[in-house]
Amino acid sequence: MRTLFASVLSAAFLVGVAASPVLAASSQAVTSLRRLTQAEYRNSIADIFGPEIEVRGSFEPTIRIAGLQAASTSTLSVTPVGFESFTQMADSIAAQVTAEKYRAKLPCKPKDVKAPDDACSGQVLGHYGMMLFRRPLSSEELKNAVGLSGKLAKSQNDFYAGLRYGLASLIQAPDFLFRKEVAVPAAGKSYTIEPYSRATRLSYLMWNSTPDAELLEAAKSGELNTAAGLDKQVNRLMTSPRLDTGMKAFFNDMLELDTFDTVSKDSILYPKWSSTIAASAKEETLRTAIGLALHDNGDMRDLMTTRKTYINRALAADYKLAFPFKGEWVAYEFPADAGRSGVLTQASMLAMFSHPGRSSPTKRGVALMDIFLCEPTPTPPANVDFSAVNDPTGPLTVRQRLMAHASNSACASCHTHSDPIGLSLEGFDTIGGKRSEEKGKPIDVSATIQGKSFVGAEGLGKFLHDNPKYPACIARKMFAYSRGENSEDVPASAFKAGRTAFTESGYRLRALIKGLVEDPSYFSAPAPEPEPAPTSAKTKVAAQ
Repeated sequence: MRTLFASVLSAAFLVGVAASPVLAASSQAVTSLRRLTQAEYRNSIADIFGPEIEVRGSFEPTIRIAGLQAASTSTLSVTPVGFESFTQMADSIAAQVTAEKYRAKLPCKPKDVKAPDDACSGQVLGHYGMMLFRRPLSSEELKNAVGLSGKLAKSQNDFYAGLRYGLASLIQAPDFLFRKEVAVPAAGKSYTIEPYSRATRLSYLMWNSTPDAELLEAAKSGELNTAAGLDKQVNRLMTSPRLDTGMKAFFNDMLELDTFDTVSKDSILYPKWSSTIAASAKEETLRTAIGLALHDNGDMRDLMTTRKTYINRALAADYKLAFPFKGEWVAYEFPADAGRSGVLTQASMLAMFSHPGRSSPTKRGVALMDIFLCEPTPTPPANVDFSAVNDPTGPLTVRQRLMAHASNSACASCHTHSDPIGLSLEGFDTIGGKRSEEKGKPIDVSATIQGKSFVGAEGLGKFLHDNPKYPACIARKMFAYSRGENSEDVPASAFKAGRTAFTESGYRLRALIKGLVEDPSYFSAPAPEPEPAPTSAKTKVAAQ
């Protein structure tokens, strides 16, 4: 049975690819095609079919473009291996949904479980197809799905076997696996994305999942095309507790927390470091960001300076704190003399941008300049000799080695750009623990950057807190994240409305979101390219 399903689904997927306007490079007004991330896929399946449905299979990795994985979703396709995985996942999901214990949730029952029933399968496939494709199925799409479902039901003498196939063909279709944005004419010669595309963009930004029934209905009725209707839906999405999920996905991407998947530490030098601590450190940073931004409705600049956080037993051991056993996670505030400053000094940021056995001022500096100030460090020249900097066995401290390296004129511009930030964090080791000496000498954590001098992590936190480039960078990255664009290519004018609302609100995250998505230009789209002129018979003959 699995071989039969796999072969039929493979054929259906290829038909879907050929019929997809973007994948076939036709002239239809499709302006963007974004492959679902693993989290988006899982969340969407849970919302459509129920959280009890398991997603079994592997996902192809994404890549990071200009600091955001979201930017790569607009360029990624499906490889043959990924295609096979998506096909198997679709079959597994459909098999669960049509299994006997879940059939009561389906919109109808067949007249005869041993025979096709086009009316019932059409009702089921139309219902789920709307949610999967994030728009109503066309009459041709529904006809094809029902026809294929009926054909298999007849050959297997089983209505649900046929329904399983029909449903799986929708789950593995390009219109589900890719978020397709379609442009339509607006005022004058401009274009905008149509209502269902708007609903999809809003939902994946704020909930990291597919649009719900109310949002799809707002798209269907045209409500999303009006300022009042858009405001109503944006307010509804933002007041939902599901905004936590959407913003966790944003912060996970912006702060590059996925890097923890590849972080390792020297088990001899740091025996207490473990995958449990790594997972806890990632969760700590997400809880801190969400707690401040959404639950407290706080000033986002305080993410650089707050001493408030959340810890569990694993993190308490890493930070050398007594853990109050009142729950799995508890709120905690570091004392004023702890030297901690926001997410900058949490184990996540310190461990991700360090070497396995030692800290790295350069790695930390490069990462934080890019993440928080949107200032990427240039790639070093290919002929630079890093041996002196990377050799920790000699008598020189890391600051002394870096200063010697920066005396090279070819290296100075990069190192003066990034190293000061990293050097101010040298009071913390590679797993985020406090330290005060290196090579038997007191660690110098003073720094000067962009003409401003400060000392240690607290000084760095204050520098970033007061730097207007930091909130501007958040606005830029959220705009790019929500549209799947390269943040380095986004002009400041594109997110000006969001940044203004952000600033005027006292740097509240909800104000930034609302300012961005309610700006009339947010849903703008490029004009579709004209269809190539048909080649005449004479031209074809001449070309031959």
